[in-house]
Amino acid sequence: MNKLLAALAMAGVLLSGLQAHAQQPAKPTIVLVHGAFADTSSWNGVIKILEKDGYPILAAANPLRGVASDAGYISDIVSSIKSPVVLVGHSYGGSVVSSAANGHDNVKALVYVSAFAPEAGETAVGLTGKFPGSTLGPTLAPPVKLSGGGTDLYIQQDKFHVQFAADVPEVDAKLMAATQRPVTESALNEASGDPAWKHISSWFIYGDKDKNIPPQSLAFMAERAHSRQTVVVKGASHVVMVSNPEPVARLIESAAVGK
Repeated sequence: MNKLLAALAMAGVLLSGLQAHAQQPAKPTIVLVHGAFADTSSWNGVIKILEKDGYPILAAANPLRGVASDAGYISDIVSSIKSPVVLVGHSYGGSVVSSAANGHDNVKALVYVSAFAPEAGETAVGLTGKFPGSTLGPTLAPPVKLSGGGTDLYIQQDKFHVQFAADVPEVDAKLMAATQRPVTESALNEASGDPAWKHISSWFIYGDKDKNIPPQSLAFMAERAHSRQTVVVKGASHVVMVSNPEPVARLIESAAVGK
């Protein structure tokens, strides 16, 4: 009898544990959207931390062709995900996620990583020049003319380290420079549509040594969007997610749980 009671008690404990586990909500999918002059590998350090903490992740290959078309592409990806989503944008990718999140009830949070959070009608170029401090212009290589019209922009490889990723080891910055993804000039000058940050909570993180987007501009956008939490990483460059993946990952996790 004692053995039977013990077995029943053990079964009850196991059942309670299974029920508690089943009641825990599934973690949202983190969709990472890189910006201009970067690629999906820029998220590698962040991905390692988030995966270790049990988050499903998708690093999207942002086309960098135009705000509306890129947002449409990311929107299609979000539509394919049935779980809640946290949309994360870096740099120009912030403009993309600001639009892509519209119309998706499963997008629960927006995270801006050294990223634009434009108001309707604003452009990346306009926001970059809103406050002094950007030194991007002189570091751009001669535009690459496209056969279909328009031009692609790259950062000169010998200037990439200092301009884009000053706090990244030089050997890594050289790889990033060689593999950088170009953005069309028209994309940086394309007016944004209605921003999702007006109705979806947002979180911001950036470095105080950003040479692409002036930190003052980033602070302005974070305040305007009523950021739930804004983290400024001392000494960090434009690619804060590469040089400081830990605070970026922790902020994404805060957004994932709504804190």
